[in-house]
Amino acid sequence: MSAVTSERMVRTNPLRRFLVRPETGAVAGSIAVWIFFAIVAGSSGFVSVLGTSSYLSVSAELAILAIPVALLMIGGEFDLSVGSTVGACSMVIAILTTQYGFNVWWAILASLIFAVLIGMMNGYLVMRTSLPSFIVTLGTAYILQGLTAGLTVRLTGLTVVNGVNQAAGFSSAHAVFATALGGGQLFPIEMIWALALVVLATWLLLGTAFGNWIFGVGGDANAARNIGVPVTRVKILLFIGTALGACLLAIIQTMTFTNADVERGLGSEFLAIVAAVVGGVLLTGGYGSAIGALFGALAFGMVEEGIVFAAVDANWYKLVIGLILWLAVLLNSYVRRLAMEARR
Repeated sequence: MSAVTSERMVRTNPLRRFLVRPETGAVAGSIAVWIFFAIVAGSSGFVSVLGTSSYLSVSAELAILAIPVALLMIGGEFDLSVGSTVGACSMVIAILTTQYGFNVWWAILASLIFAVLIGMMNGYLVMRTSLPSFIVTLGTAYILQGLTAGLTVRLTGLTVVNGVNQAAGFSSAHAVFATALGGGQLFPIEMIWALALVVLATWLLLGTAFGNWIFGVGGDANAARNIGVPVTRVKILLFIGTALGACLLAIIQTMTFTNADVERGLGSEFLAIVAAVVGGVLLTGGYGSAIGALFGALAFGMVEEGIVFAAVDANWYKLVIGLILWLAVLLNSYVRRLAMEARR
């Protein structure tokens, strides 16, 4: 063993390695938020079974969007259409089951195919036109909003479609997507979906060649292309991933509320991006983690529900979100500098 290698091994500090991980800030922030609301709103039920279940459910639903969004951002792109995709996919399920008599499972399959097509269209347009992805996907968002509202009113005369629970196959779909584990309320099943998603995304990022490609195209797409990385394929697949994440959330919400609303999901794309940034994903791409996105979503879920339990005016929620975003960006910038210094 050389002297240089030996010196590097001696200087390696496990605590430092942990501190420069992308998700460290989000983990610390989540702990701090929980402690704060446990003190401020603990007597009001924040730490109770009901309180824990409420913020876990909110956090899990946001994480289902934020994790694939984080992967896309690591790959150097944005998707502002995920919120509209939630509403569109939810309405596909509702209309097919209530207006055309589809079995719920066939309607779910149709919504998944629809989501894949949305992701493919976004990815193809971004790569084909070389336009910024936030512009392309913003256009997609408005198109989906218009189609969802226009077609729903044309077909049903309503903006909210009820009666999904009357369709064949609803009971089994409800059990898979909307039933709390063990029949209780402590661990909502959407948390299982979020955990499964973060495990899959983390394995993809850290354990596969495709994960290396994601980091590569986000860091420098031209350099990645020059060494043989299929940049176009990677980015299209990442856009498909964000659309499928939105569709999964649509399925969960449709099975939970047994209806669809043309405005469902609107605005959630920004929360997903913020959760990813709080979780350590750089806006410039090439750096971040799926675990961080999960903890970023957890912090938001606790803030949203904690404000309710603390009996604070809900209008303050967005102020808190903005402050958290500021702090996250500053903290992530500092952690990023530490990480770069540690690699030298």
